[in-house]
Amino acid sequence: MKNALENQLPLSQLRKIIKRALAEDIGSGDITTAAMVEARQQGQAVIIAKAPGIIAGLPVARETFLAIAPELEFKALVCDGKSVKANTKIATIAGPLAAILTAERTALNCLMRMSGIATLTSQFVQAVSGTQAKIIDTRKTAPGLRLLDKYAVRAGGGGNHRFGLSDGILIKENHIRAAGSITQAVVKARAHGHHLLKIEVEVTNLQELKEALTAGAEAILLDNMTPAQLAKSVKLIAGRAICEASGGITLQNVRAIAETGVNLISIGRLTHSAPALDLSLLIQTMTS
Repeated sequence: MKNALENQLPLSQLRKIIKRALAEDIGSGDITTAAMVEARQQGQAVIIAKAPGIIAGLPVARETFLAIAPELEFKALVCDGKSVKANTKIATIAGPLAAILTAERTALNCLMRMSGIATLTSQFVQAVSGTQAKIIDTRKTAPGLRLLDKYAVRAGGGGNHRFGLSDGILIKENHIRAAGSITQAVVKARAHGHHLLKIEVEVTNLQELKEALTAGAEAILLDNMTPAQLAKSVKLIAGRAICEASGGITLQNVRAIAETGVNLISIGRLTHSAPALDLSLLIQTMTS
């Protein structure tokens, strides 16, 4: 079972991530499994969601098992982005039992983390439903796992900010200090970037906002502002630039922030603090 979302994971990059993760976990060999399981022993296992949530990462789990034993049969019972109830079976794996046990932890680690990110993202998306605001992520991802983290955000219904530093110009506080002012920072960015590249400036108050607009910023990141301050900022911007709210955003205040009229709400906790979704792999059958 596969959907269009799952085609967004480049296999070559995904397999590199999985290779590193398996090498980290297995080292010189799975000593416990080697002692317990005969080489020719076969088995079947099921992965179960023990809590409700949004599933993300099934292609990652599949590739993890196949990296250990290509003959394993991995069958997804739901699609990424699917909401499931507690005790839902989400996948089965059949084939060499030793391979299933060796790949188990790496596969579940990825699947649990990604499903947790998707679940939290979905909660934020639902909280702003009916407004024009779009929930997006940040670069606050686990080192080496950004591809997976940002995919999981999309699985939860959110969108992605820039993937890396080469994707766009975002002038933040320290850049402004290095350049000397917001105006100088925008001038330097304009001279360095090409004509298709938008320039976004982070501001913390109306004075900085006015300077950024005058300098020609095409997007404004409104940092750690209250809903009242955001509403004033949106009114001042008046459609001249994309409005992005960020900083201190929770499920309790995100609706009020969305109702100020901002276009984007970027939330670091989607990827740096999402609790993992509780999943479990259980061996169901074993044959010699």
